[in-house]
Amino acid sequence: MSFTLGENIRITVAGASHSESIDVTVEGLPEGEKIDIDAINRFLKRRQGGNARYTTARKETDEPQILQGLDGENLTGEPLVAKFVNANTRSGDYRKMRTIPRPSHADYVAYVKYGGKMDMAGGGFFSGRMTLPMCFAGAVCMQILEHRGIKVQAHILSAGDVRDEAFDPVSDDMASLADHTLPVLSQDAGDKMIAVMEAASREGDSVGGCIECKITGIPAGVGDPIYDSAESVISYGMFGIPAIKGIEFGEGFGVCSDYGSKSNDGFCIRDGKVSCITNNSGGIQGGITNGMPVIFRVAVKPTPSIYKPQRSVDLEKMEECELQIEGRHDACIVPRVVPCVEAMAALMIADLMSSEGMM
Repeated sequence: MSFTLGENIRITVAGASHSESIDVTVEGLPEGEKIDIDAINRFLKRRQGGNARYTTARKETDEPQILQGLDGENLTGEPLVAKFVNANTRSGDYRKMRTIPRPSHADYVAYVKYGGKMDMAGGGFFSGRMTLPMCFAGAVCMQILEHRGIKVQAHILSAGDVRDEAFDPVSDDMASLADHTLPVLSQDAGDKMIAVMEAASREGDSVGGCIECKITGIPAGVGDPIYDSAESVISYGMFGIPAIKGIEFGEGFGVCSDYGSKSNDGFCIRDGKVSCITNNSGGIQGGITNGMPVIFRVAVKPTPSIYKPQRSVDLEKMEECELQIEGRHDACIVPRVVPCVEAMAALMIADLMSSEGMM
């Protein structure tokens, strides 16, 4: 089974967590663009999460085998095709879950939709491993966007009840992330986040968080009113990342208690260009970018794979039962989702820019 995203720049992914490989095809990329494969591999390493206690023990090389679309360092204009081999799988860990759905996983809905015929080992194609081809395609688009002065950066805004500093929503300058294990602005916040994640791991539990993303260099005028707004397109892509349960732009739900006199972004002239004094709109008004940094935040749920006993049902016997999950799982996936958010943001912005004839 395959899944396709995008209108002008299209990404198609196929495979599953425990299939022989995961394949990706990216169409619509501009011919002749120089691509740094080493930089892409470094980006993909960020998604792996390292060897921290709170990350999964499953480790794969995650190195792309590029089959088409790249001649040396340059895109050929053909579809860019790559594959990733799945070598470190332990499908036996999931045997009992074939008829006993894991709470808050996709097991039950997949059983209903596909008649119990779907192999859900490792989460099947609902798995977070499916973000690997997304990150590859997004890393390519990030380089293309950077050639046009557009930059994408994300950090962990919160993990559990620990909160980092927020990005400057007005400045085009990108933040300097702390020299730290986690992508955060405050090293103190990062240390406290690690403590929260490790505590969840020791208890056989998991913890969620929030990721903030900032995109600079997007000119005013990108996006359309109503259904194909810049917010709609970005949001559509973000919900393709497993575990994303919410999104807000600018002040987001904070505007619910605001007055217009505080919430409105007044205009000014800055460096000879029309700009905004504040950026409560998150760089988008009427569905169209206004030239300010695009700022949004996504909610990442706690991974549902926890080691505590949970209530479930046996779908064959139609009896309630207790489930004890086995396998290798993250206590907190938020750090690994940060590059996924950056990659998906780059994919959707590249698609928007292409629709405006700016690629």
